Formats: sequence, structure tokens, C-alpha cells
Amino acid sequence: MKLIVGLGNPGIEYQFTPHNLGFLAIDRIAELCGARVNNRFCRALAARTKLEGQDVVLAKPETYMNLSGVSVRELVSNLELAPEKDLVVLYDELDLPFGSIRVRERGRSAGHNGMESIIGTLGTQEFTRIRLGVGPGHRLNDGASYLLAPMKKSQLAEAAFLVDEAAEAVKMILAQGVAAAMNRFNRKPEKSEEAAQ
Repeated sequence: MKLIVGLGNPGIEYQFTPHNLGFLAIDRIAELCGARVNNRFCRALAARTKLEGQDVVLAKPETYMNLSGVSVRELVSNLELAPEKDLVVLYDELDLPFGSIRVRERGRSAGHNGMESIIGTLGTQEFTRIRLGVGPGHRLNDGASYLLAPMKKSQLAEAAFLVDEAAEAVKMILAQGVAAAMNRFNRKPEKSEEAAQ
């Protein structure tokens, strides 16, 4: 059993904000599986399904971003999972350019409150995470306002591509392991090659 958690804030006003890309990615994965993430379980909306031949639980904590760890700890405990091998967390990353993706096996929160909460409540940094870039490409005076404001039309198109990529990354992690997913998704695009073609 694997636990795939997307981070975000509940409520229609937050649905299409950069901070909710984790939720949007979980919805995309559920769509691919023919599942609906609508069962209340361990303070999250969740669904049990199969992906790449494995039993998985897809979850969107309803505790609001800053308390994500409360729900994740309950999920890990209830499902009797080991975070270092059974947990994958998807979340927005302001330090990465919008539309980029990075897979990591472990690491600090880098100031992300949801990740800070999960690391604190689980007592470990040893779990897989998929960071979804939402950086605007210019300096922000107020990162929180940017993350909690609805995405612009141009960003929504990029976000749709990004959640598709996130779903592919999760599938690859399950089928081939984290190292294979890191090798594929952590590369920087070769712009010079694209321009030459």
C-alpha cells in the first residue's frame, strides 16, 4: 500500500490557486484511476484505488496547509505505513519556475509550511516528495498573497500540464522507483536543442 498525498487548502476560494497544485495533482491521478477523492478519512478526503498494479490511497488533507501533518500522521498510522518507503507528497514550490517539477527522496521543508508540519509530526524528513514549481519568474513582495490568489488564464494552462507531469512522476515512482523518476523529471529542459530542431 502506498499513500499519495497532495497538499492544499479546502474551500472553493482556494481551488485554483498556486498553493493548491498538490490537490489538483491528486484529482488528476484519481481521474486516471477512475476514482473519486470524496471519502472522509483521517481528516482528509481520500480514495482507495490501484495505480501501476499497486494498492494506493490518494489523500487531500482537510486540515488547511499549515496543519497538513496532523492528517498525514493519522493516515500513516491508520494504514500502518512506513513513510520512508510508502509515502509520496505532492506540493507547490515557490523556489522553482512555474511549470517545472522536481522529485526528491528526502529533504528539509525549505520554508513550506505544509512540509514543515508533515516533517514535524512524522519526526522524519525521509519520504518522497514531488515539488511542483509555481515561481512567477520575478521577485515577489508578498509570496503568501501570490500563492493564495487565483491563477491567471496563462498559468492555468501550464498548471494543467504540470499536474499531468506530476501524475506521470507518481506512476514512474510506483513502477520503477524514485531514482528512475528523479532521472527523468529532474533534468533541466535542453532549450538549445529544442531551438536547433
